[in-house]
Amino acid sequence: MTSLGGGPTVGGHIYTTPGSYTWVCPAGVTEVSVVCVGGGGRDSSSVQNGGGGGGLGWKNAIAVTAGTGYAIVVGTAGNETGGASSFSATVCIGNGGTPSAGGSFTGDGGGAGGPGGSWAGGAGGYSGAGGNTNTGGVGAGGAGGGGGGAHFDDGFTNNFGNAGGGGVGIFGAGSNGTVGTSQYVDTAPGTANATGGGGGSGGGSGASATASDTGSSQGGGGNFGGGAGFDAVPGAGAVRIIWGTDRSFPSTNVTQNYGGVTEGLN
Repeated sequence: MTSLGGGPTVGGHIYTTPGSYTWVCPAGVTEVSVVCVGGGGRDSSSVQNGGGGGGLGWKNAIAVTAGTGYAIVVGTAGNETGGASSFSATVCIGNGGTPSAGGSFTGDGGGAGGPGGSWAGGAGGYSGAGGNTNTGGVGAGGAGGGGGGAHFDDGFTNNFGNAGGGGVGIFGAGSNGTVGTSQYVDTAPGTANATGGGGGSGGGSGASATASDTGSSQGGGGNFGGGAGFDAVPGAGAVRIIWGTDRSFPSTNVTQNYGGVTEGLN
């Protein structure tokens, strides 16, 4: 798929649907800044575990040539390991989370996704790793928060649930995501629940999960890049390209539709 960017003075293009694309550099544009978020992961082998969050990488002042096409890949939400998101193959990358580890990144800066395991990991941030409740982390620098895990024991069998990790936004660095909370109940009958990690930098929160003496549920990851519970859907990846005078990640003139110019969307 091929997409043209906006005008030469200021503009941008956003890719949020998993797949491969070609971005054609508009006339008058000589450099761009890019952020890439990898898809979140999940552990499909164990109801007790959540997956790792996707990594976030950003890179500024990338030299480009008008009329030239550049490869864009948006990472999928992982059945186990999330897909990597990238600009021009190796220039800027946000790798996907795995069942146990958060995704890494390539660029001038960014953050790895929070690890999976007993808890789902949050997406990486603009200057620090995503959170994981089990390790006490919200993550630094606008990272997505890790989701908490729910546990229930009816005295005979254990039912488990894992809430989703928080995602991360693509419109520049903002506040940290919040850590999800979990509850353990060792009585019957009863219920337990877990809340998802809050999104960092404007990203989506992970979904909550509940468990009871008759079954359990799992929470999906927040967009973009949040890890998910056992049979839930993680957050997918994203790529954003911007251009214009004095625009750079993590936070210089990178707000959505900066300058009143609507960014293209795939």
